[in-house]
Amino acid sequence: MRKIITASYLTIFLTLSRTLFAADSEQVFTLPPLPYEMNALEPYISERTLTFHYGKHHKSYVKKLNKLVKEKNLPHASLEELIKMSAHDPKLQSVFNNAAQDWNHIFYWSSMTPKGGGKPTGQIAELIMKSFGTYENFYNKFHEAGTKLFGSGWVWLIQDHDKDLKIVTTPDADLPLIYGQKALLVCDVWEHAYYLDYQNRRKDYVKVFLDHLVNWDFPNLLLKQ
Repeated sequence: MRKIITASYLTIFLTLSRTLFAADSEQVFTLPPLPYEMNALEPYISERTLTFHYGKHHKSYVKKLNKLVKEKNLPHASLEELIKMSAHDPKLQSVFNNAAQDWNHIFYWSSMTPKGGGKPTGQIAELIMKSFGTYENFYNKFHEAGTKLFGSGWVWLIQDHDKDLKIVTTPDADLPLIYGQKALLVCDVWEHAYYLDYQNRRKDYVKVFLDHLVNWDFPNLLLKQ
C-alpha cells in the first residue's frame, strides 16, 4: 500500500507542468485530487480543515486563474511557465498570485502523508546530514523558521544552486521556483492551513507537521528527477 501511495505523490506533482485544453482550445487548469482521503491526516489535520483549505481555498485559486488567463488572453503555457512569465510583471501580479498558490498547494499536499513524520531515510537523509550536521539541527531550524515567519507564507526545504540543502521562507504566494531553486518539501503557514485545529498555535502545528505528517518519500522521488 505504501508504494502505491508514494507513486501517487509523484504523479500529482508531475501534473504541475501540464495543462488541459477544452474543445474550444481554451487553456484550463484543473484542481488535482488529493493524494489521500480528506480524513486521512487526522487527528493532526482534520477533515474540516481540508474541506476548507483544499475544497475552498485551493479550488478558488484554480478558478480565479482560469478566469484571469481567459480575460488577459494569455498564451497556452504550463503552470510553471505561467508562474515564470508573470513573476516579475506588475500587470500580471494577480495571475502570478493565483498560479503560484495553485503550485504551492499541490506541493504542500504532496509533502504530507498519513502516518508520516519522523527522521528521513534514503538520499534526503544523507543530504540533510551533509547540509545541517544532524537531523536535530535541521528539525530545529525548520521549526524555528516556520514559527518566526511573520504573516502568511511558506517554509521550504530546497536544494540551492550549490546542491546544498537550505531552509528558506517565502511570503504570500512567493516560491523557490522563480529563483532557480529546487523545492523538496514545504509547510504551509498561512493561517487557514491550521487555525481550525490549532488556533494561533502555529508552533504546535509546525511541530506536528515534522513529527507526524511530513512525507520523506516525496523529496527522495524528486531528487531522482
